[in-house]
Amino acid sequence: MMLQQKSKRIISYIFLFFLIGTLNNKNFAQSDYLKIKNIYVSGLSKEKNEEVLKKLEIFRIQNLFFLEKFQIEKLIDSLNYIENYSVFKDYPSSLKIKLIETNYLAYVSKDDKNFYIGSNSKLIKVEDLEKKLPYVFGNLDIDRFFELKNIIDKLNISLDNFEKLFFFPSGRWDLQMNSGILIKLSKDRLEESLKISKDILNNEKFKDIKIIDVRQHNQVIVNEQ
Repeated sequence: MMLQQKSKRIISYIFLFFLIGTLNNKNFAQSDYLKIKNIYVSGLSKEKNEEVLKKLEIFRIQNLFFLEKFQIEKLIDSLNYIENYSVFKDYPSSLKIKLIETNYLAYVSKDDKNFYIGSNSKLIKVEDLEKKLPYVFGNLDIDRFFELKNIIDKLNISLDNFEKLFFFPSGRWDLQMNSGILIKLSKDRLEESLKISKDILNNEKFKDIKIIDVRQHNQVIVNEQ
């Protein structure tokens, strides 16, 4: 079966090169044989696949051979919920797009509207907060968010453990856990202060704590309930 498919593809390429050699550029560009008749989109939900397909309709009946990849990339990159994708020209007349949706990491508000923060560093507008994700408060700096996210991952802490993330104008973070515990992190020693907080949380002596304050160097303040 695979050998038959490979043989068909080789025959298609041979025929394609024959066309290129026998037609001038103008006739080749206008050839019906290479006009895009089929566009296939996969990888997302049915609704989102159809949304992308509608946007790709502008390429229908264009010449598949002369269609540049950057034309498709520009369109897909405008869709903030796409993490990655691949484009395949299936000669003579089909265009196949495989999409990967971004991971939704947290919520944030901007201009009185709610957005997901995607793992692709883009903001995706959201109508309702149906997913259980941490909410980021403050004037978000996306680079600072991913700095925090990378440290959380490095320390083997799940971002899902947090209900609220507070980002202050000074560049410092407070993290409120699902349990209600509030962690006040250092601005300049972010990784160190979060690691100390993790060690405290894993210590049975501090099982009733309410606040962990590690803002100051060489000083830890723990408030119990």
